[in-house]
Amino acid sequence: MATPTKGPAKGPAKGPAKGPAKDLAEGSAEGPTRDPADQRTEDAVPVRPSAPARSLLRGLGSWASIAWFLVPAMVLFLVFVLAPIVVAVHTSFFKWGGIGPMDDFVGFENYTRLFADEVFLGDMGRGLCLIVLSITVQLPFALFTAVLLNQKLRGRAVYRMLFFAPYILSEVVTAVLFTMIFLPGDGMADHLAGALGLEGLQGKWLADPSTVMPTLFVVMTWKYFGFHMMLFLAGLQSIPREILDAASIDGAGAWQRFRYVTLPLLGPTIRISVFLSVIGAIQLFDLVWVMTAGGPNHSSETMAISMFQFGFKRYQVGYASAISVVLFMISLVFSLFYQRYVLRRDLSGAVTTGGGR
Repeated sequence: MATPTKGPAKGPAKGPAKGPAKDLAEGSAEGPTRDPADQRTEDAVPVRPSAPARSLLRGLGSWASIAWFLVPAMVLFLVFVLAPIVVAVHTSFFKWGGIGPMDDFVGFENYTRLFADEVFLGDMGRGLCLIVLSITVQLPFALFTAVLLNQKLRGRAVYRMLFFAPYILSEVVTAVLFTMIFLPGDGMADHLAGALGLEGLQGKWLADPSTVMPTLFVVMTWKYFGFHMMLFLAGLQSIPREILDAASIDGAGAWQRFRYVTLPLLGPTIRISVFLSVIGAIQLFDLVWVMTAGGPNHSSETMAISMFQFGFKRYQVGYASAISVVLFMISLVFSLFYQRYVLRRDLSGAVTTGGGR
């Protein structure tokens, strides 16, 4: 027979719980325990694409940015530049009046007629004359004015504004203004010629073949020399003063400093100015058209005016297209030649690859 246990039952064992109970207690105090799988997911390092993949993604992003900015400009260039050139070249091989189907193919007949036309050859000669006068008269005058206004003169800002103001005016406004100035009998030019004893010029400014081109060139110089003056002035102000001071210390006079220091450093600006003058003289139209319309007797006509006359006055669109193609080719050949052989040193190093590398 079993003997019963004496005394009250002992309570739970004292001391911290061990084993799973301890883990459960700590989990209850600190919050729910995290799944080991979740812990491994949080600690996992994100997978990065390889170097070739990153390079490919960067390249695609760069090309996308380039396309985003380039496509609109290319569309405009194709529609408003290349398409008209193609249409003009195509039309120049036809005898067409601008109305109806274009079915009278004549090949190069318009071009052979063009270079046998004394009026068109005279237009080319007058364009060459304007180019020579612009380079030898207009640009030196603009350079002299820029050098003068680069000195410390009282009110030089006002003079700069006054000389540059004619360039802001449109060609049509300028032409109308000088048409009134050279008006026979009542114009300011006739009164000035009479006051100076030059009565032989009165009434002949725009009406005589011997005076119309010099008169037009005076108007061109008044209109455009301020633009070239500002270009030269910007170039002069970019020349470091220390170089001129060093030349003065070495004993160079004002002319020597200009000839051997200022002029060579101003070379890039002068070359750009010459380029703009030549292209402007080749394509001159609106100023001459409003003042003389190419007269009298084609003596002030330019290639652009001849193209307009045949295309919109005589309705010989095929022949006018041939003139436009020749005008375009002259401008293109000159531009490529000038860039290749004159601007080559100025443009070297101006074009870089992506990122300046």
